[in-house]
Amino acid sequence: MSNSGSRATRPRHLLSSVFTVAALVAATLAVTAAPAQAATTPGIDVSHYQGAINWTSVRNAGIQWAYIKATEGTTFKDSRFNTNYPAAHGAGVIRGAYHFARPAASSGAAQANYFASNGGAWSRDNLTLPGALDLEAGCHGLSQSGMVAWIRDFLNTYRARTGRHAVIYTTTSWWSSCTGNYSGFASTSPLWIARWASAPGALPAGWGFYTMWQYTSTGSVPGISGAVDRDWFNGARDRLLALANNTA
Repeated sequence: MSNSGSRATRPRHLLSSVFTVAALVAATLAVTAAPAQAATTPGIDVSHYQGAINWTSVRNAGIQWAYIKATEGTTFKDSRFNTNYPAAHGAGVIRGAYHFARPAASSGAAQANYFASNGGAWSRDNLTLPGALDLEAGCHGLSQSGMVAWIRDFLNTYRARTGRHAVIYTTTSWWSSCTGNYSGFASTSPLWIARWASAPGALPAGWGFYTMWQYTSTGSVPGISGAVDRDWFNGARDRLLALANNTA
């Protein structure tokens, strides 16, 4: 994803479900301009690039959920994860961890195990989302079939380790280029679509709707100094909790 830079160790940004939108009220935060959405729940995603975060201020500003960078490859753990993850939980923010994929570096299974062992595991505590796999930054030298196999290896291993299907974070263009529009993961993995625009646009192959949408990398939120990725969850808070608790 993109945390005002790249989801990777460089300044990055990333490229960004299972619920139906009830056409009710638009949930637009005053703290930053955002596309109007019906029955959505505001969130953010962060890494060490955001520096110290006041999670109580974040929650008081109306942010209800957050994905927090945990790992990258099999050698990197985000330097602020051990602070951000429990602090978000303590402030009442529904949080999840994400893994920045490095498919050229090691197998999907190796990276899923590293992620699950270093913050990406799941617990039914009413505040923890399933882990997310961040797919961006080119095709990493893999063929389309090789990338599909790598993603499958990661997802199957993560499922075996945690009992949950990982969320997939990607862009439609990345998915087309790097997987050849493979549609086989859409029935199990929630989609977190990245598109910095006023609408999520066309979705990757297989997904008929998104679960999360990262709509900007230049948002602002009290409690965070500087720009931050802003997101919508595609549903009201009760559906977000259902995803967190695996009761959907």
